[in-house]
Order: sequence, then structure tokens, then C-alpha cells
Amino acid sequence: MIKFLDLQKINLQHQEEIEAKLLQVFRSGWYLMGNELNLFEKNLSQYIGTKHAIGVANGLDALRLILRGYIEMGLMKEGDEILVPSNTYIASILAISDNGLVPVLVEPDIANYNIDVSKIEEKITPKTKGILIVHLYGRVIFSEELQQLAQKYNVKIIEDNAQAIGAEWKGKKTGNLGDASGFSFYPGKNLGALGDAGAITTNDEELAKTIRALANYGSNKKYVNIYQGLNSRLDEIQAAVLDIKLKYIDEENEVRRKIARQYISEISNSNIILPENPENENEHVWHIFLIRTEKRDELQAYLTENGVQTLIHYPIPPHKQEAYKDWNSQSFPISEKIHQEVLSLPISPVMEKEEIAKVIELLNKF
Repeated sequence: MIKFLDLQKINLQHQEEIEAKLLQVFRSGWYLMGNELNLFEKNLSQYIGTKHAIGVANGLDALRLILRGYIEMGLMKEGDEILVPSNTYIASILAISDNGLVPVLVEPDIANYNIDVSKIEEKITPKTKGILIVHLYGRVIFSEELQQLAQKYNVKIIEDNAQAIGAEWKGKKTGNLGDASGFSFYPGKNLGALGDAGAITTNDEELAKTIRALANYGSNKKYVNIYQGLNSRLDEIQAAVLDIKLKYIDEENEVRRKIARQYISEISNSNIILPENPENENEHVWHIFLIRTEKRDELQAYLTENGVQTLIHYPIPPHKQEAYKDWNSQSFPISEKIHQEVLSLPISPVMEKEEIAKVIELLNKF
């Protein structure tokens, strides 16, 4: 069986370093808010190029805390609108509604699956306070036009960078393109922890300070609570593991790019729509290699029978979920088409040449 993602094999590449570090943290007797977190935050902010990086419990909390930070700073309030792509993973949207803000869905560009920047302006109202962009599947979405819109309407650009760590736009890393960015280090991500983990990056001093307090029960001094905060902290063990793996992220992303290039050049079945490889390859880190076909379910069954594990990212668009039943009657045809046709192929830094060749061969025979 060719696994969709062999997490065990990915982590065992760094077995010696990780095991030695885990033992060190265990023996230290200090498990939260210590040296490992400080070191990882320092190295992450350096890698991304921002002044601040704040470790939090998970990627959803990262986005929740950014928005909550802006609310505490008086820059947003309940009922304000945040534009968000209509075909994202639901966490992007949950973070908005969890803060009493209103998600306004914008259709994606079918060519790259990211928010269609040309459709943003028509959705902006006096209540719009932010645009939450999602670098979906590992591909950057950013442009001068987006920056100009944000300036024109005085709105924040928040990046959901859960899937694109290491990607770049014009020499700048994702996570340092907008006003603030949320990261997920869920185990299956390109930079994955051994459990739930997340982070926030920003250059905004006041926002960083506010978020640090919010994530620690609303406190920046023990037992003194200035906000009605949360408990969302990145523990020492996850920080230590992530700090080791951060050193290898660029070379592992490069392996993903190589596999993506091979898939794109060698899959030749006319029933299959392949993803775009951007002209500047640094704009994609291929967290997910996504193909589309009208015979998606048939293709998935065929690949499973032939020993290839695939996943669907994502089977149900957010506006069709029961969680947002008020939206169920709304129509987002591009999102719906994407969700009906997409299939994610195996791609990872530990895939063997024979496995890649087998996937290509099976797809071409379908």
C-alpha cells in the first residue's frame, strides 16, 4: 500500500535528534513556557522574517487569537465582516464566527483554488474589517492588487498559513505578507508536530503583546488578568520537536516540488485536470497535490483497489455544512465544482521513486 502520507517514516528521518531532545525536555522538569518555546519562537520568527512569533495550541486558536487581538485593540467589533474564501477548510471560517464577526464568502479562482482577488472588491462594505487569505494546498495567494485593496478600504490582511510554510512571494515568506498570520503544525502538515500545535507571526508590536496575554488566560503577569482570555499554549515538547524539524523544512519542501514536477510532466490522462505549477516555483510548497476529475469517486476506488491511498480535501464546502445551515441554500458554483471533483494524491518527502512511478502509471491507465 502506498500511504497518502507516511508520518512515521517522515518523523523517523529525525529519530535520533528528536529522541535525544524529548529525553532532555522530560528530564528538565519544565514543560510549559520555557526555553524550548522561546527558542522555537525565535527561530520561527527569523525563518519567516517577522519581528514576532507566538506559539499557541493549534492552528484554529492561532486565527481565533489574531481576530480576538484586533477586537481587544478596538480595531474590530462584533458584527464586523471578514472576507474569506468559500472553499477553505472550515477552521478559517470558525475562527471568524467564534469571535462574533461575520464571515463573507468569496469564490476561488478555479485555476489555483485560492481566493479570486478580482471578486474581493464587490464584497467589501463599510463593515468589512479584514480579508482572511488562505494559502490553500501550499500555494501562495498574494498580489499588489490585494495590498492596494487593503490600503484603499483600511482592512487587515490576515494569512491562514496552515498549509504553506516555506512558500514565498517576491522573496518574502508566507506568514510575513499580511498584517498577521496563523500557522498549524498538525502532524500531517509540511512542518508537523507530534500532536496539536500552532503559531502566530506578526510585525505588529501591540498585537503580539495582546495575543500573548490573551493566550495565557488574558494575563501578562501571573494572577493579573487584563482580558477574558483563553488557555492556548504551545508546550515544551512540541516546541522542541518543531524546532528540530524547522531546520529541514526547505529541503523537504524541495522534495515535494520535485515530485509535483514529475506528476505534472508525466500524468497524461485527458480525464484528469492537473494543478498549475506557478512560474516561480517558490510560490508553492505542495502540502497537497490536488487533481480534478468528473469521475472522482470512480478514480478513488480504482486507486484504492490498486494499493494507492488518496484523500479528498474537502468533500463538503463550508456553505453546505450543517454548522452553517443558514448558508445551505446559497450557491457558490466554483466551490461546489471543486469539492465534487478533487482528489489528493500521495506526496511527501519520503516517497520512493517506485511509488511515484506507480501512481503515475495507474493514473495514465485509468
